Amino acid sequence: MEKITVGGLSMDRLGLGTFRLTGEACRAAVAQALALGYRHIDTAEMYGNEAEIGAAIAESGISRVDLHVTSKVWWEHLTPDGIRRAAEASLKALRLDHLDLYLIHWPAPGMDLPAALGAMMQLREAGLTRAIGVSNFPKALLRQAVEDVRAPIVCNQIEYHVLLDQSPVLTYAREKGLFVTAYCPLAQGALADHPTLIEIAKKHQASPAQIALKWLLDQPGVATIPKAGRRESQAANLAAWTITLDDHDRARIAALPKNQRRVSPPFAPQWD
Repeated sequence: MEKITVGGLSMDRLGLGTFRLTGEACRAAVAQALALGYRHIDTAEMYGNEAEIGAAIAESGISRVDLHVTSKVWWEHLTPDGIRRAAEASLKALRLDHLDLYLIHWPAPGMDLPAALGAMMQLREAGLTRAIGVSNFPKALLRQAVEDVRAPIVCNQIEYHVLLDQSPVLTYAREKGLFVTAYCPLAQGALADHPTLIEIAKKHQASPAQIALKWLLDQPGVATIPKAGRRESQAANLAAWTITLDDHDRARIAALPKNQRRVSPPFAPQWD
């Protein structure tokens, strides 16, 4: 599995997303994924599934050094004390002594970004996480974090797929040596019956989802975390690595309208 390595952090570029996986279904899905070879698991306190993920990790017997686990602090907890409590609660639920990557899940309206990032840096210095980052930060906020606060963030996790242009954030992240993790990489199921992707998929004897994932994985500095509960879907996502897109495929995907944002809650920032 190809990895992203930034600031001493090394993680598989294809991980397992777990949003909306809960209870026993979540534990079983993570256990299946680990058995298939996944070593990058993404969760968040808001998902309500960290205990189940922790159980699956504990049962797997896989060495901690071989696993990458990302979690996130919810936007309502972005005070220094709130961040510390959230991180400690996540670690307890996950049965881990440290996270590999801890993110601010969403920027909060009116937040004190320097104080929040300062608290994240303290977690890193205390060994509770190996690296810190942000999620759902548009370019202006990302620039504030990097240039004004000078926080040693390594990642911005954002919605990114073949139907959404994220070039302002991607370009800035690459300039600053950050990587981007693409969540919602399959546009919440909207790609399965997309005519262009179906045609490209037939050419490669693949699925539209696999084409969409390989398009992301072909981009430098991009990781992705498709959610998959079924073993067949998890295996198919891993198999996307074997596809070789050509220039014609990429040109057809580039020509698709890229204005379909699927995730934009009321508290979202102003997007690029």
